[in-house]
Amino acid sequence: MAFRTLTGLIVSLLLSLSAWADEIQINPSHPNQYTVVKGDTLWEISGKFLTHPWQWPELWSLNTQIKNPHLIYPGDTLYFSMINGKPQLSLSKSDLPQVQANPNTPCVLKEEDYKHGRKDFAVSEDGKVLPCIRETDLKQAIRLIPTETIASYLASPKVVDENELGNAPYVVGFAGEHIIVGIGDRIYVRSITESKNLSHTIYRPGSAYISPENGEILGYEAQYIADASLQQPGDPATLAITKADREIRTGDRVMPNTEEELALNYFPRPPEQSIKGSILSVLGGVSQIGQYSVVVIDKGTADGLLVGHELNIYKTGKIVRDDYSPIKNDAVNLPDEVAGALMVFRPFERVSYALVMKATQALHVLDKVKTP
Repeated sequence: MAFRTLTGLIVSLLLSLSAWADEIQINPSHPNQYTVVKGDTLWEISGKFLTHPWQWPELWSLNTQIKNPHLIYPGDTLYFSMINGKPQLSLSKSDLPQVQANPNTPCVLKEEDYKHGRKDFAVSEDGKVLPCIRETDLKQAIRLIPTETIASYLASPKVVDENELGNAPYVVGFAGEHIIVGIGDRIYVRSITESKNLSHTIYRPGSAYISPENGEILGYEAQYIADASLQQPGDPATLAITKADREIRTGDRVMPNTEEELALNYFPRPPEQSIKGSILSVLGGVSQIGQYSVVVIDKGTADGLLVGHELNIYKTGKIVRDDYSPIKNDAVNLPDEVAGALMVFRPFERVSYALVMKATQALHVLDKVKTP
């Protein structure tokens, strides 16, 4: 699998910040200081000081003391101030005591020993290697976003068109007398006659994603079932199950794993063009949408969405009866209100997977999403 490097995106991000906003917008309720705790993300911390957390690169660039915001650790304290009309952050590093190795210990292994392949170890009189203490930094720098939340959605499930899934090879039977197959078991699949790719994924047709605007089908969910390795091509072909998320059925579709370009670094920022869409679905087998939920929206690469694009989430305004209007049975449509924000992490052609970064109230399917 090829991984896309987004280093160049940092440069373009910094160069185009002025196009996104005239100036940094400070959160009116920002704290004067904040101590980082375990589990914090850079996006969340930036939101404590900024109205738009995606402006964090510009905020950090104004503060020479914070050379790399990715190297901020739990226990560090950030101090906010305004100097000559510009926001400033200063940093106080944590003074948590570090565990020191006993100087009488004959062997201490440091992190660099593993990287460089240390070979000199203390031995006893009879030639046996003596025990060593492994020294590890217990503190880990904060992350930009909670990447473990989206890890399972980076490669699967996926969104396909009707023909792509319908024309794919399918499971026709199981080896032996198995009724249910699992890891290590073999399955038979129709019409895999070439062995260009040994790694395959088994999918099951899921729901259709339908545009709430015109009822058009935007794509179909391919539900992840299992991973399999091609043992013998043919019709039927033989595959061995290497990983399974649920039971495999006859009729499940099999597709070769392609070298998708997946981003490992994310830099939230608003799209350069106006985007207006809706939340179509929530993934993960849940019905409630809150912070760090993974949702599907009805806009994709065809609409200009890219990895890292951030959109505001709007709750549709209620229609209320106006009992004081001179018009009989008059009703007023209240305005939509911002209720959160999401970040696109895996765009397809006409829909996208997105992570809800912020939710100030309960969110629902069909809530609107728009460019900030």
